[in-house]
Amino acid sequence: MVSRIRLLALMLIAIISVSACGAAAPAAAPTTAPAAPAAAEPTAAPEAPAASSGETLRYAFGGGPVGGVFQVYADVLSLVINDGVSNVDITAEGTGGSAENLRSVNAGDRQFGIVYSGDVSLGSQGVLPEDATKYDSVMPVAPLYGGVAHLVVSVKSGVNTVADLEGKRVALGNAGSGAALSAERYFKALGLYDKMQVEFLGYSQAAAAMGDGQLDGFWVLAGFPNSSVTEASTFTDIKLLDIYTPGVEGGFFKEYPFYSQRALTGGAYPGNDADVQSFQDTALWVANKDVPADVVYNALKAVYIDGGLARLLEAHPSAKEMGLDVGVTGIANKLHPGAVKFWEEQGVSIPAELK
Repeated sequence: MVSRIRLLALMLIAIISVSACGAAAPAAAPTTAPAAPAAAEPTAAPEAPAASSGETLRYAFGGGPVGGVFQVYADVLSLVINDGVSNVDITAEGTGGSAENLRSVNAGDRQFGIVYSGDVSLGSQGVLPEDATKYDSVMPVAPLYGGVAHLVVSVKSGVNTVADLEGKRVALGNAGSGAALSAERYFKALGLYDKMQVEFLGYSQAAAAMGDGQLDGFWVLAGFPNSSVTEASTFTDIKLLDIYTPGVEGGFFKEYPFYSQRALTGGAYPGNDADVQSFQDTALWVANKDVPADVVYNALKAVYIDGGLARLLEAHPSAKEMGLDVGVTGIANKLHPGAVKFWEEQGVSIPAELK
């Protein structure tokens, strides 16, 4: 009996112990606040990435055909800007020239380019030949140099004046280039365009073709002197024609007043020792309107303040036409905002219609 009572007592104690272990103990007051989730900690929020800060902006710079000065400038300007402006990577691209650059920069396919002032002006009005598009997203940044028109013929062609080109084979530059557009305007004003055998070739190709007797002449609109004209003289004897006088007589300059008189200095090309009268259009460095103003401002600073001009002059003698004193001469359209800031800081007075 006693044993049974002891057994029952032991079982009762065991049941009470198990119950006590399984019950939830009252929570003790914490001595320190429990750690909050990381997101709720009252610490500084993580830094947001600065807009395009530290992020490389990759741009394309439209140049021109092989053998042309546009490509020389696009190559050097791209290198100068890449070296002088942080977080910008510009690639110079070969193109058909002025008209192609106008269209691609306007579309945003390229962010920078070189375009003749006449094409920028006419393009913004929608009056380019057979093209009513208004190219109003292209904004000038700076004038570069005068693109001088050359009409080069072989001596053996027998051509001595512009009028003699009737029935002759003449290359006008790459199709859609600034050279081709200027030549079309010129020869149409003189009533010759439809009377010549017109071909569209780049300068180097035209020089070689004339040397092979496949052309009688070719047209160049480029910085002076031009390497392709010199190249042509190594293939055959060449002659430069006066195109200014017939242009005056044909009303060309009244119709296109953005062209100005310019002489091809004698002695620049073999066999052509006398000055020859011609005309020029100003080659402009342009940007798409959506390129940030600080990028354009810093690019100009790299070129004009931080030594870029010296590198351009090493690459081509026409760069001597550039300088802070030149300012915005030759520009007829609204400047990019970054260019306005730069030029005004240099003391250049900018007309209200260009801002």
